[in-house]
Amino acid sequence: MSDGRDDDVLRAEVRDWLAANWSPDVDRATFAAAVLDAGWTAPSWERARYGRGLTDRQSRLVAAEFAAVGAPGSGHDRTDLFACTIHDCGSEEQQRRLLPPALRGESKWCLLYSEPGAGSDLAGLRTRAERDGDDWVVNGQKVWTSFATTADYGMLVARTDPDVPKHNGITFFMLPMRQPGVEIRPIHQITGESEFNEVFLTDARVPDANRIGEPGAGWSVLQVALGYERRLMGDIARTSRGRREKTGGLVESAREAGCLGDSHIRQQIARVQALSTVNRWNNQRAKTSADRAEAATLLALGKIAMSRILHETARVETEIVGAESMLSGPENPVGDAVTFRALNAYFTSIGGGTDQIQRNIIGERVLGLPKEPDPYRDAPFRDLPH
Repeated sequence: MSDGRDDDVLRAEVRDWLAANWSPDVDRATFAAAVLDAGWTAPSWERARYGRGLTDRQSRLVAAEFAAVGAPGSGHDRTDLFACTIHDCGSEEQQRRLLPPALRGESKWCLLYSEPGAGSDLAGLRTRAERDGDDWVVNGQKVWTSFATTADYGMLVARTDPDVPKHNGITFFMLPMRQPGVEIRPIHQITGESEFNEVFLTDARVPDANRIGEPGAGWSVLQVALGYERRLMGDIARTSRGRREKTGGLVESAREAGCLGDSHIRQQIARVQALSTVNRWNNQRAKTSADRAEAATLLALGKIAMSRILHETARVETEIVGAESMLSGPENPVGDAVTFRALNAYFTSIGGGTDQIQRNIIGERVLGLPKEPDPYRDAPFRDLPH
């Protein structure tokens, strides 16, 4: 199927396939295997890697058809950071071993990147991995880890060589999470939830077969994984306690509050809508760019734009709702939803690289500004002050 194939033909093919294979009572494991075999799980990937060779836009058309009938299983080429990283950076053996269960939804993952002393400066991480035969032994601490309690694998960056500059001594692993050396402690958030966790690694082991890329080359693998994370966060942002939110957004809120006719409120809503539209255009440009550096820069723009959109939306909705926004709890659903939106917006300001880091990327790569001076850039990591 070529990139130029007519969209209507593609939609018809997906609909016919779903009609023949999907029903709400079908066995999910059997259906997931069928989706993978048909190439619908990651349609933009090459056929030799479980895809169909479609464009990103066509892959979205496929996912939309699946969503229209409530069928799971498509869109892994955009939403599964674990699978996308292995697809781009893993060896053929790793792709054959790790991709099928991931694409069938049989394995779950989490991100083991940030540390208490290495958040914005991720290259300063101190979790270490030391070679021991066919394994690496890992010791250290990670923080702000979503889904750690249910994950099968942790996408881990660890220091394997302290005698070279900090960016050069990092290695990327797929760490098995279900082992005695992994301790998970939930973090209580301001929203009342515990989506994030601290993860303590004490003599945890990861097979060398689960090392992605060469030893010491983990920083480049991490950039690929972060690119997918920023893309995902630019596409999708959680704005309510449930995963579903009523349609209509600010316009519907203003209508229900009886202030849709207020010119000031209308102007504020229009401003948020304009930001969302420009962000959508930038994301579309990033996804069609053949230039990896340009795409990464545009995704940084998209991620920081989504952060701004969420904060602006929370601000405008608070203004719409007024005093009720000070109320919370199930007995005050409107106020509770607005409060949650305002508090949860900070998640996007931090996850996937803070807003400040995104601004640095944009300043250096888009505006051509000089990088911040780093007197220790070429110094061995073990000589850095801490």
